[in-house]
Amino acid sequence: MYPTENTVSNNTAHRWLYNSTSGSVTSALYEYAVVIDRANRVLEAAPSIPAGGEQNRLDQYRAEALALRAYSYLELIRAYASSYEPGGMGMPYVKQRTLEYLARESVKSNFDNINADLRAAKELIPSGFNDNSRITKTAIAAIQARAALYEKNWGDAITYASEVIAAEPLAPKSDFSKIWKDSSQSEVIWKLARVIGDSRLGAAFFRETGEIVLYAPSFKLIDQFGTVAQRADDVRFSSYIQYAPTRPAGKSQYLVEKYVGGNPAYRGLTAVKLFRTGEMYLIKAEAELENNSGAAGIAAAARDLNDLRRARIYNYIDQSFTDKQPLINAIYNERFKELAFEGHRFFDLKRRNLPVERTTQDAINTSGAVKLEPTAAQYCFPISADEMSINKKMIQNPNY
Repeated sequence: MYPTENTVSNNTAHRWLYNSTSGSVTSALYEYAVVIDRANRVLEAAPSIPAGGEQNRLDQYRAEALALRAYSYLELIRAYASSYEPGGMGMPYVKQRTLEYLARESVKSNFDNINADLRAAKELIPSGFNDNSRITKTAIAAIQARAALYEKNWGDAITYASEVIAAEPLAPKSDFSKIWKDSSQSEVIWKLARVIGDSRLGAAFFRETGEIVLYAPSFKLIDQFGTVAQRADDVRFSSYIQYAPTRPAGKSQYLVEKYVGGNPAYRGLTAVKLFRTGEMYLIKAEAELENNSGAAGIAAAARDLNDLRRARIYNYIDQSFTDKQPLINAIYNERFKELAFEGHRFFDLKRRNLPVERTTQDAINTSGAVKLEPTAAQYCFPISADEMSINKKMIQNPNY
């Protein structure tokens, strides 16, 4: 939520007033294009590089470039596809440097290319390579699982999520808070490492110098964790959210703790966890339920959900389900909690064609911006005005 104490930020994006000139939602288009271009340059050059007895390393670099390209396009689809359906407008899938104007491809075509890149990468990456700040076989499987979730390819989502779960178990409760302080690598499949000199996510985005809270945990999220006693039992709550009741009147009493990190001298300088095993349990649960909404599918999905909750919550008692809808609701609520502040909620709602709904309490500083309907233009991010101006074949998303 956008708290009252934030008087230094422009809240137009938070009020869903963005358009094609709003850098807050269009800049990722350029940033991922840079990654894709660099990956393509490596892939174009790779065949002419003499291996010199280091073929495995050259294969690894090619694999990482392919996987980075696929991951970048998956992120572009999440943000800029007109819809996630096969016929939706995706992005031009660029595999080599070109000066030509390129038209938007279908979402299906984008997923076909993403999947092909990931398959090729997985064959090339050495099995023994296990640096989780780089792309490993397990990281590729995690990208495959997330891509399959968005593609609604439920069978593949189960297969790839299961592969990751087998390779990287859930963190013990005693280790979970350490993940966010970079003192444990439990269940971290792929991270964006941060070093001194890099921008600090926790400090630069959620809080400002002087401890001004720019963005606070929503009360809607906090309520998902239940009573005070239930919050105390859930290791995620204190790992993600700091309760500061002594802050002065007019100041948020809840702060995002997740990216503060473990070094007081460099607050917010903590590795971004791009993929974790917890997400894989929820992908697998949702896919099992959608793949088979009968008793067997419900039982399998409930088992995954309960396994995750048991790993996160002290004194947890398994919950039983007999119908699909209550279980899918429970999975989505669990994603809301488990993946909080990791950039999934907006896109999860979009996957189900559900509105973004804030409570009145969470919209106190956003001029009544309480509900964003799927029919609104802003339900998809716009293609940037610069791209629309330069690329004569580009088509803007609907209603902009």
